Amino acid sequence: MKRILVFLCLVLALPGFGQEADTSQWNFAADLNGYAFEGGDKLLLPVFKADRGWLHLEARYNYEDMQTFSGWVGYNWESSLSRMDFVITPMVGIATGNTKGFLAGFEATFQLGKFELYSETEHLWDAASSEYNFFYTWTDLTYSPKEWWWVGLSAQRTRLYATDLELQRGFILGLGAGPWSFTGYLYNWGMGEAFGLLTVEFEF
Repeated sequence: MKRILVFLCLVLALPGFGQEADTSQWNFAADLNGYAFEGGDKLLLPVFKADRGWLHLEARYNYEDMQTFSGWVGYNWESSLSRMDFVITPMVGIATGNTKGFLAGFEATFQLGKFELYSETEHLWDAASSEYNFFYTWTDLTYSPKEWWWVGLSAQRTRLYATDLELQRGFILGLGAGPWSFTGYLYNWGMGEAFGLLTVEFEF
């Protein structure tokens, strides 16, 4: 967690960092993430995001744990460095349900030409016991030959499911059409305990 805070402080100190987005209107995004595991088990993870200028609001379900809701508030920072554009959103939140606790983390997108690095990373302080504190991350690196499709690599660390690997590793293939995007993931292929994920996003 200390490394995350140091990283955020360094980025916020960059010259020219901190340009705010247009505050005149709301932007929304709804995601539905569907996991399919070996043996036929399935899991749905919905996410809703709302942004207006610097303000970022987010709600997640089944993210920190099964039947657990988390609500977030964050600050959008946008800037560019040389040819790279980036947005970093430090956030705090609360989880309730099967798991209850306090949350801190960030979402970050770095774009350089046709390459994009996206990460949503957080730390959970469990209200029941520090024994259940947990560090989560979901990071994607993608390349877009055309605006409407992309390929890449992904890594996840979560306690929603258990495999022999602490960090789940996978491949990405995505397609976009207007406000819709469809991204397929295949994790742990060739490593045992492979599983798939399909993310459908609608922006409005």
